[in-house]
Amino acid sequence: MAKTHFGFQQVDETEKASQVAGVFHSVASKYDLMNDFMSFGLHRIWKAFTIGAANVFAGQRILDIAGGTGDLAFALSKKVGLTGEVWLSDINSSMLTVGRDRLIDQGSLLPCVQLDAENIPFPGSYFDLVTVSFGLRNMTHKEIALKEMCRVTRPGGKTMILEFSKPVQILQPIYDWYSFKVLPWLGKQVAQDAASYQYLAESIRMHPDQEVLKQMMLDVGFDQVEVHRMSGGIVALHMAYKY
Repeated sequence: MAKTHFGFQQVDETEKASQVAGVFHSVASKYDLMNDFMSFGLHRIWKAFTIGAANVFAGQRILDIAGGTGDLAFALSKKVGLTGEVWLSDINSSMLTVGRDRLIDQGSLLPCVQLDAENIPFPGSYFDLVTVSFGLRNMTHKEIALKEMCRVTRPGGKTMILEFSKPVQILQPIYDWYSFKVLPWLGKQVAQDAASYQYLAESIRMHPDQEVLKQMMLDVGFDQVEVHRMSGGIVALHMAYKY
């Protein structure tokens, strides 16, 4: 049976999705709080940059994959207005429930759908924009998921991947210390779950770097990919265009 990685562990491909699901079922209720702690609030700046770079306007259709607690979908829905269409999606029911409830609390009744990014249940060329924020690294077959994103992106549209990446060399020792010492400790103190945050730190290290991911997106059919590195490369935004 084919193997893949779950953090630094090797697991059967068929087991990864359920193990990742366990992580996010565990952290869903404290996900946003932990994001603020882990990134010192920087995740809000990274997402704000992404929303600005999306350059969406009224009437457009958007699919937010692995949208979790809904912050990106909510912000984008304000841009497309009542004539637009923003779908919040996630493979994890716990994360999607938190996101749906938060949107309702904010007075936003966006459609929500539980889906696997490797098999997106929408017709080809349906969306003007597809977004994934800190979710691609958890997918078992990234190439299949990226190909699906390309399929549902219309000509003239784009797919945007915001994800942790590889920092510049001078930051690497500090980043490693923070990731493997501080993050699990924070996970234990705030979310009562050190193991899940140990996995999240490991999953970042197993994710393709900026140039490899760029080539992967070109290989599945996108025509142009721009890479925007933020915070010394700790995070990267890949913007893939389909002509």
